[in-house]
Order: sequence, then structure tokens, then C-alpha cells
Amino acid sequence: MIAVINYGLGNVGSILNMLKKIGAKDSILAQTPSEIAQADKLILPGVGAFDTGMELLHRSGLINAMNIHVLENKKPILGICLGMQMLGLSSEEGVHQGLGYIDFRSKKFLMKDKEWKIPHMGWDYVEVVKKENPLVSESKPPLKYYFVHSYHAVCKNFEDILMNCDYGYTFTAAVNKNNIYGVQFHPEKSHKYGMELLSNFVKACG
Repeated sequence: MIAVINYGLGNVGSILNMLKKIGAKDSILAQTPSEIAQADKLILPGVGAFDTGMELLHRSGLINAMNIHVLENKKPILGICLGMQMLGLSSEEGVHQGLGYIDFRSKKFLMKDKEWKIPHMGWDYVEVVKKENPLVSESKPPLKYYFVHSYHAVCKNFEDILMNCDYGYTFTAAVNKNNIYGVQFHPEKSHKYGMELLSNFVKACG
């Protein structure tokens, strides 16, 4: 069972529809600790501001269950867009602490050339750093995904970087540490590329 964590901020309907298209018909919206406990894998979506996301996640009462099942029981989790940023330590966008699952902080794009507009919006190509990672090992480049963001992860440890993207300069587009995955882009808006990535998460990331 795939549980999409529903804390009030994210494209949960689009993600569920994409999961059904790839055959994950037992996917659910998780709104209680018991639903998180029943799931084999978790997806943490998110759109909007970092502090709003963390406040809503705290209000949902789900963080303790997430910590138990992600950190102790090692259930795979995939953070999407803001959901990925919340997997880190903090963000320049706000003052709240993130979940702290991976050692990175989200920084605002700093562009010296005004040609590069913020937010970074639209389709863009990525470079896979961890080519043997189960999230992408079956995928053939070039890979491109749909982005909408003004902040990006800066990892302390190189080994946590799964994908890079170039927009004015190279930034981290996806992260991974053990059972914890995060993508800055929106796979649910990325057509065949997003379907393949979500399918890999469902079938191969254990």
C-alpha cells in the first residue's frame, strides 16, 4: 500500500491519479497515524511556502508516526517539491525546522544574470548522479521533469545528491539517503518521465 500523506498542502489528487495509472491501485490518502502504519511506502507532497507546510504537518499530528516508520522501520518515503524541502534541516524561506531526515538546507536561487527568472518554472533536463539508484536505474537519459520552485537544496554530503539540474548554475534536483528520497520537480506533472519515476519508487525502492 502506498500512502500519500494528506496534511492540507499538495497535489494529492494528481498524485493518486498518477499512481493509479501505473497500477498502484491500493494507494490511499493518509490522514491518521494508523494509515501511515498500514502503508508499505509513503509519499510526502507539497506546494507553497516552507513554514506553512511545516506548520500544517505539525498540526496534522502525523510527524511522530512518520519518524517511527521512516527512521526506525525504514519505510521508503518520497518527498515531492516542498515535500522534498521539508525532508531537510531548514529553508531560507522560513524560520521553522524541517524534518531533518537528510542533511541539507534549502537556499533561494541567487541569479547574477536577470535572464534567469525566478521561480524556476517549466520543463528542464536533469543529470543523474547516482546512476545505480533504484529510483532511476531503469531510466534511460535524457530525463526531463516539470519544475516550479524558487528554493533548492544544498546538501552537506555529496553522497546524498541523486540528481542535479542546471538553471543559471548547477543545483540539486533530487536527494536520497537510504530509504529516504526527494525530488524537487513534480513527477505528477511530468508525463511519461514522472510515471516512470513513480513506478520505480513503487516497484523497486525497498
